[in-house]
Amino acid sequence: MLLKELLSSIDYLSFTNEKDTEIKGICYDSRKVKKGDLFVCIKGYESDGHKYFKNAVESGAVAVIGEEDVLTDVPYIKVKNSRKALSFISAAFYGYPSKKMQIIGITGTNGKTTSTYLIKSILEGCGYKVGLIGTNQNMIGDKILPAERTTPDSLELNLLLKEMADENVNYVVMEVSSHSLFLDRVSEIDFKVGAISNITQDHLDFHKTIKEYAKAKSILFEKSEISVLNIDDSYYELMATKAKDKVVTYGIEKGDIKAFDIFLNRNGVSFNVSKDDECSRILVGIPGKFNVYNSLLAISVATALGVPMPFIRMALKNHKGVKGRLEVVDTDTDYTVIIDYAHTPDGLDNVIDTINEFKQGRLITLFGCGGDRDNKKRSIMGKIATSKSDFTVITSDNPRTEDPYKILDDITKGVVGENYTVIENRHKAIEYALKIAKENDVVLLAGKGHETYQILSTGKIHFDEREIVHEILKRG
Repeated sequence: MLLKELLSSIDYLSFTNEKDTEIKGICYDSRKVKKGDLFVCIKGYESDGHKYFKNAVESGAVAVIGEEDVLTDVPYIKVKNSRKALSFISAAFYGYPSKKMQIIGITGTNGKTTSTYLIKSILEGCGYKVGLIGTNQNMIGDKILPAERTTPDSLELNLLLKEMADENVNYVVMEVSSHSLFLDRVSEIDFKVGAISNITQDHLDFHKTIKEYAKAKSILFEKSEISVLNIDDSYYELMATKAKDKVVTYGIEKGDIKAFDIFLNRNGVSFNVSKDDECSRILVGIPGKFNVYNSLLAISVATALGVPMPFIRMALKNHKGVKGRLEVVDTDTDYTVIIDYAHTPDGLDNVIDTINEFKQGRLITLFGCGGDRDNKKRSIMGKIATSKSDFTVITSDNPRTEDPYKILDDITKGVVGENYTVIENRHKAIEYALKIAKENDVVLLAGKGHETYQILSTGKIHFDEREIVHEILKRG
């Protein structure tokens, strides 16, 4: 593709040299540049791509985009925002794949992953081919692709969307993180439907305040033809002011689509759902009141797309849950082991409340908090776990480059009572939790969920809690 064809997709401040340059690829990491690439200088939070444009040219880059005035012999395009330019140029390079499918974006603090899987199930039940982009994995129909982050960078995202379009996908359901909205990873995408689960504390290491975090989330609704909003959420009004077109609300006993007569048990939830004075009974085989909200979100999105309620009911009834979300580990024990991704105060609160609704013995909660992330939530989660569990094992999650004992100290500042222990090594902590478990107890391993690794200061190691549980039990 010629450079001038790519430049027609963006507004730029200035240009030097030849526009008929042939572009064979796009790259924003100078270490990965190949001959014929267009290199985009991105100002990151740890490094600045403008420092490496010369390296990129030496490695074969034939054109450069950036925000600063630089001297180079290859064509240089100066723009106001390199990240946004990367989004539009990536889309143009791959033939605007998002415009060949209906894109459904789901944002929010908790519930995004479960909601996307519910929507995928509903649409597939109608005979559509569905792509999924999210925290657990990416999917094209039944084909599973690896996922490194909730929402990929715009270059990787458009490549993935092109692959989906090439395989005749009808709908793409994707988790849209606050980072991706704030950092222009989805700038070029127009969403058919944008939906939100909830706003609770998370990522304050990046956004600094929950208001700024919510503002970042609200960007999705400026880009959505249909906005699906949780009327019970405290940030509903902010989201509603950003919605540019049709708005559909959902909630418990209020909203355009509302749930009532809710019944909760260990096997799932059931409730009546009302839309336009029509009522249907919904059964979903995943427990917890928060899954009533996740189901309402999915129902709202599906009905906004014109899916008949019988198809919705059948898909939700047959849904088997999501890996790492209230996932029961298959063990030959007289107690239950559950793995859940809960890594925020609200997420931990919800999963503990859910287990307390059906437990017959004690709840033993094991959790930690990630390093190099929001440290304000640590004491809050310590209080939630110790006040609502019968016993708590405080351990490491992904400490990354931070001192794990400093993280543990932050958590214990919020503990209530003395019904807890601290074991930094997560493997040993799991072993301890299983050792003290008795008949009818529930052992909750919170925070890792679908992850099969742990990130330490020395790097990433394999760490699959399912394997660890089985190995410990086999060893006796």
